[in-house]
Amino acid sequence: MPDIYIYIYRERERERERETERREREERKREREREREGGREERREKRERRERERERERREKER
Repeated sequence: MPDIYIYIYRERERERERETERREREERKREREREREGGREERREKRERRERERERERREKER
């Protein structure tokens, strides 16, 4: 009879470990997505800065 209790305990323990691993994977995935979004935003800001710079240079040449 005690063997079944040990089995149940170990099974629950494995389930908790799987759940923890799943949560950690999801968190890493969200972290990568946040980094990717940040990278996109930085590239967009750089592109906008270059466009403003070109516009300013074009206006100066027209003078």
